[in-house]
Amino acid sequence: MKQFSIFLLCCVVFVGGCSGSSDDETVVVYVSADDYVARQVIAAFESETGIKVKMKGDIEAQKTTGLVNQLRLEKDHPQADVFWSSEIFQTITLAEEGVLAPFTSPLVSDWPEQYRDSEGRWYAFAARARVIVYAPDRIVPDEVPRLWIDLCSQRFDGRIVMADPRFGTTGGHLGAFKVHSDRLSPRIYQDIFLQRLAANHIRMLPGGNAAVVEAVANGEADLGMTDTDDVWAAQVQGLSVAMIYPRHDLLEDEYPGNGTLLIPNTVAMVQGSQHPIAAARFIEFMLSEKVERILAESDSRNIPLRPGLADLYPELAVPDPLLVDYVAAAAARNDAVNLAWEILSASESNFTDVKADAP
Repeated sequence: MKQFSIFLLCCVVFVGGCSGSSDDETVVVYVSADDYVARQVIAAFESETGIKVKMKGDIEAQKTTGLVNQLRLEKDHPQADVFWSSEIFQTITLAEEGVLAPFTSPLVSDWPEQYRDSEGRWYAFAARARVIVYAPDRIVPDEVPRLWIDLCSQRFDGRIVMADPRFGTTGGHLGAFKVHSDRLSPRIYQDIFLQRLAANHIRMLPGGNAAVVEAVANGEADLGMTDTDDVWAAQVQGLSVAMIYPRHDLLEDEYPGNGTLLIPNTVAMVQGSQHPIAAARFIEFMLSEKVERILAESDSRNIPLRPGLADLYPELAVPDPLLVDYVAAAAARNDAVNLAWEILSASESNFTDVKADAP
């Protein structure tokens, strides 16, 4: 399959004498990022390029899964030109399913290997970190968990919430955790982590990671599994919540590369895009320093992935990020989620009205 190149296509358009086509005027973008963040970025793109963006978002409880399923349904008659996802795992799955198209450009030729598909079907940028949110007035400093496995402690029985793992970043995190722990033993994820979380009566919420933070803030829970952007946004609103960057070590001894999981945004061209020139310009804009600055300075405070730019936002730095194979984690996601659903749903007390929302 040939890669799309904006440089070559623009040359063809120029030589052919074409100008002012609708391809240059409109781009349809499916976006799973928070609406207030997405609209700020899109407004900047429209102002800079004159290209009109038709944006389709999703509800908090189902993103990014709702848009992913929509793209699958539309595979043979695509309606979107670009997919901007607030996570990476399901983007990788779409690429493997043939929903996304290879894309290349001189502006992204040196993009870091860790944050790009080998065939150019997706590019990653501006990350969130996977964290534990907690109530600082109810969790004393000595109780704050430093490791994800610490959530299995009996002292947290009945005090923990998480988002429905079938949607959003929770499922991707579980896939990454499974891949990471399987290196030591394939039973750690299932028999230790999930079984003990179930014994601690962890509750699954239908409202996504934002609902997790809200539950901790309003006293329904004391701790939760969530992402940094939701905690930052809650703190801007004046809610009393704090967060810890937990490690994926399975023992108290800390090893480099076992730290906090980063979950970057991704952008990709949809196979069969009806506006490929405008789509390419949007992708290049998304991968610009300008966008990482916008996201870093927004209420979501996404972490820049460019080393030089990241240095300008030391308050967002994550100590010792987890060394993760995103492709392997994406491949493990479904098994990890299915195991979590099977084990955590064994008790009715582990639900907060999520069964009715099964996809």
